[in-house]
Amino acid sequence: MERMKRDAYKKRNQSLMMYTAAALLLGLGVTYAAVPFYRAFCGATGFGGTPMVSQGRFEPSRLVPISYFGDTGSRIKRIRVTFNSDTSDSLPWSFTPVTKEIHVLPGETALAFYTATNKGKKDIVGIATYNVAPDRIAPYFAKVECFCFEEQKLLAGEEVDLPVFFFIDKDMLEDPAVKDVEEVVLSYTFFSARRNEKNGQLEPDTDLSQYTVGMDLPDLK
Repeated sequence: MERMKRDAYKKRNQSLMMYTAAALLLGLGVTYAAVPFYRAFCGATGFGGTPMVSQGRFEPSRLVPISYFGDTGSRIKRIRVTFNSDTSDSLPWSFTPVTKEIHVLPGETALAFYTATNKGKKDIVGIATYNVAPDRIAPYFAKVECFCFEEQKLLAGEEVDLPVFFFIDKDMLEDPAVKDVEEVVLSYTFFSARRNEKNGQLEPDTDLSQYTVGMDLPDLK
């Protein structure tokens, strides 16, 4: 009888140890998965300023320049993309586009650069917002790599190059509202960074509700 009790306690302790080990492994798994899950969430929702990524949008088959309309065979005009820059009055930075303009086809990737220089006497963290015009092209303007909404710390007198890698989704050709767009303006504005009182994160020192993507610049025809 006593032996049966000891065997029962032994089995119960072994089961408890297995459940505990499983719980620890699960906890570790969730911890390590939290970072990629957060990144995936940001990419899907735009949370935290992360450029939104649609499922399959960056597949190689989609990043192919389209030169002719398939139904008519007529030639597609290149889209002129110009780059604009600005800084807030409180930020002692020089911020200019190195690339003034690029002409791209739908589906064609392009790389442009901006230059930022801290002309102040102390190190400063800046954050940039961006806008695309005309606003109706914004859903098709995809930034693969961008410095918008990322903390940029410049030492006093430091100069950095900031890249923008983008393409205009070829799906625009199927949208009557934008298929004839010939000019696009990509505009960035740098602000000093401030600490959000609620979540402690750094953000542009401005009213972000005034910087909805594609809504700040006049519509282009």
